[in-house]
Amino acid sequence: MSAHPSAARRFAAFLGSLAIAGSLFAGTAVSARAETLKLGNEGVYPPFSMVDSAGNLTGVEPDLAREMCARMKVECEILVMDFKALVPSMLQGKFDVLISQLTPTPERKEKMLFTQRVVANPMTFVVPANFEYELTKEALAGKGVKIGMQRGGAHIKYIENWLGDSIEYTFYDNPDQTRMDLLAGRINMLFEAKINVTLELINKPEGKDYKLYGGEYWIGEESVPEAERGLSWAVPKGKEELLARIDATLSEMIADCTYTKIRKKYLDITTMPADAACEAKTN
Repeated sequence: MSAHPSAARRFAAFLGSLAIAGSLFAGTAVSARAETLKLGNEGVYPPFSMVDSAGNLTGVEPDLAREMCARMKVECEILVMDFKALVPSMLQGKFDVLISQLTPTPERKEKMLFTQRVVANPMTFVVPANFEYELTKEALAGKGVKIGMQRGGAHIKYIENWLGDSIEYTFYDNPDQTRMDLLAGRINMLFEAKINVTLELINKPEGKDYKLYGGEYWIGEESVPEAERGLSWAVPKGKEELLARIDATLSEMIADCTYTKIRKKYLDITTMPADAACEAKTN
């Protein structure tokens, strides 16, 4: 016996609705997969990033990134690697967003897009307390000055252009190694980000025989106005839409003082004018 025509039509419509629902579900699944981002971080730059005793990545930048991902409604996975490997790895497509602070130099801008600044952290020299030489090629030539520098940093070219072969260069994979060799006397000068080296060396008992020296230096693009100078995150060129979403989310986090709440967990000094404006509004 055949089914009633209207019942058959209803059954066909039911099957059609299942197909549409299945298609929508599949589309949603694909969309969700597309909204999974991989982030790259060095993990050895306290207080901005470090791995704790339990193996968890913590610090200002990982926490900022996790909050950013939550607001963007994307799943994020953070990959930890040596600083010198971060830029090449991102450009090779191994991850989507570099969340270790970078200086926006002209050379880097040819290869990647930079977010708004995430911290104002100028460079400075660290030298023994009795160091009094002028920072010129002529004054340093023949003085036996040995500088320690982190591989992959924009500061290398900056110092090489400035001081040339008047000093000796030793390269390290991370800042901890440079500071250990400074304390051991194997080198006698550093050129590092001021906030980090102040907290990790100068303000500690082992830093009592050393000092910051020569002022503060911006090693990025000279055309950047002084009020906007700072270090940023980055994405590969061609990801302008992702960059716009990141910038919008960071702006929101800075404006509502979430940035400051996260920064205060690890750092008791402000890192940008907008951060300072939130200082009294947050616990």
